[in-house]
Amino acid sequence: MSLRVLIVRRLALGLLTLLAISLILSLGLEVLPGDVAEAVLGQSATPDTVAALRRQLGVDRPLHVRYLDWLADLVRGELGTSLANQQPVAELIRGRLANTVLLATLTALVAVPLALSLGLVAAVYRDRWIDKTLSIVGLSTISLPDFFIAYLLTVVFAVRLQVFPAVSIISPGMALADTLSALSLPVLTLGLVVGAHMMRLTRAAILNLLHSPYIEMARLKGLSPGRIIVHHALPNAVSPIINVVVLNLAFLVVGVVVVEVVFVYPGLGQLLVDAVSKRDLPVVRACGLIFASVYVVLNLTADVLALLSNPRLRQPSSP
Repeated sequence: MSLRVLIVRRLALGLLTLLAISLILSLGLEVLPGDVAEAVLGQSATPDTVAALRRQLGVDRPLHVRYLDWLADLVRGELGTSLANQQPVAELIRGRLANTVLLATLTALVAVPLALSLGLVAAVYRDRWIDKTLSIVGLSTISLPDFFIAYLLTVVFAVRLQVFPAVSIISPGMALADTLSALSLPVLTLGLVVGAHMMRLTRAAILNLLHSPYIEMARLKGLSPGRIIVHHALPNAVSPIINVVVLNLAFLVVGVVVVEVVFVYPGLGQLLVDAVSKRDLPVVRACGLIFASVYVVLNLTADVLALLSNPRLRQPSSP
């Protein structure tokens, strides 16, 4: 399969996936109890007042009519208007998206090189104390849910040691040192989660190659273990490692939702949770599509980079 055909096919599947996600989000909010009018007016509102606001917002129309109208607006490049505060969805998302990108970028800059280095060290020193220590730490981190790691780090670094703030509220014009301090615990939480996955999979990829015949031949020639890793195993491990890194970055972008909520970080994940609580469907659809788009694009990027780094994958498989 040619690279162009693969990209076109994956883009088409990605568009269908995004369409399905938007439909699932619409149906999901529709079956939840209450609606945006009740969320805005509160429990003391009378049924007539709630009905009037529902007519004003247009949420009394059938779901399929609202969905088709939203699709038409999306084709024109419009994300619609928030039902909760009547602000354009694009304006609500712009600042939050920048904060989420900042958090994900800082995490990737810290976690990716550190995880790849530790995975390589664990493979080189297989079954030694450093490999066993890294394996125990990695498995423990993978076994714990994101929110538990976040609360654990908060107790240690914010409550006990008091070196980082427990909440990560940032604002425009904030000093760089204060911004980095506020981002420390979210970056550490996400870094531990995705870094442990990348370290374990990098170690597995290197060890798998070390059992290859050409590696055995290199050993028989008397090459040192470091030379075998650097000159023979590592170049052939580029393809699986690239897949590991890109797929974990996709998980990182989607996983920020939980971390942002725990640390009250003003990002896109926090906006999504707030919009769900208010039944603000246009904001929920827009946030969900952004997260899904990033996931689809990163998966496509992983496939393309794997094909570019390993030409054998472009050959048709034999029956």
